[in-house]
Amino acid sequence: MREELIISGRMNPGIDPHLHVWHWPIPVYLFLGGLAAGILFFAALYTILGKEKEMPTAVKWSTFVVPGVLTIGLMALFYDLKHQLFFWQLYTTVRIESPMSWGAWVLMIITPLSIVWSASYIKEAIPGWKWKFKIFDVMEVYVSKYRKALAWLMITLSIILGIYTGILLSAFNARPLWNTSILGPLFLVSGLSTGAATIMLMSRDHLERKMMSKIDLLLIGIEIFLIVHLFMGFLASSQVQIEAAELFLGGQFTVAFWVFVMTLGLVFPAILEILELLGYKIPVVVPALLILFGGLAFRLIMVEAGQLTRYLY
Repeated sequence: MREELIISGRMNPGIDPHLHVWHWPIPVYLFLGGLAAGILFFAALYTILGKEKEMPTAVKWSTFVVPGVLTIGLMALFYDLKHQLFFWQLYTTVRIESPMSWGAWVLMIITPLSIVWSASYIKEAIPGWKWKFKIFDVMEVYVSKYRKALAWLMITLSIILGIYTGILLSAFNARPLWNTSILGPLFLVSGLSTGAATIMLMSRDHLERKMMSKIDLLLIGIEIFLIVHLFMGFLASSQVQIEAAELFLGGQFTVAFWVFVMTLGLVFPAILEILELLGYKIPVVVPALLILFGGLAFRLIMVEAGQLTRYLY
């Protein structure tokens, strides 16, 4: 007969239930925020570089989707709020130490800026377009005159918005999977990659698609580098972070992460883009949609997995 002395039931399933607060609206909001940041970054960058003619989709036409993307993202965030009638209280104060305060104020500024930026090109998009009110013509002249100054403001805000989508998670120190400074840069690079993919998807200019494909390849390489170092940092850290990494290294998120994010969302699109640059006929829609799918899957998995991790030691 084997005798065992049980001193704790702590490791039994269900003894320490996880608190699942954030559902699908949050990763959707983070994905759309990063996507908008990526598009606005490239629009501002090529404006500053004076390449509006060489990169018309990046500077002009892709920005038309940004106001809609930001609106849908904010609607998802509003849907997730517990006390929806009090959201306006975020704008009664500024808290430098709060990522949510940063995000609220940046979104409040960048959303109308994206509308003004895209509206200033509407006459080029729709020949014969006439504004109903004269004030819009005045605004269009003003924006055209100070476009580069607005581009510097927009590129700064887009970088802050892209990093914020990761810092929003990393600020929760009680979740070992999120408790890393790599999340901010990682989400920024991922957002830039999805923005580049959207521009490739919308562009009809071969040279522009080729340039954005090269940029996206670089971003994918940086993203894979950051993901590898994310897991290296976890595996060299405390026991709880080792266990957080093990969710992706043999645990319940292994298949979802390595198939949908790493393989279909990063490696496979990179291979297709390399083949296209080498002269093979690859439909641009395939790698572009895979990158967008991988960006969304990455945020869905990170938000879900992060809520399963907790400190027990």
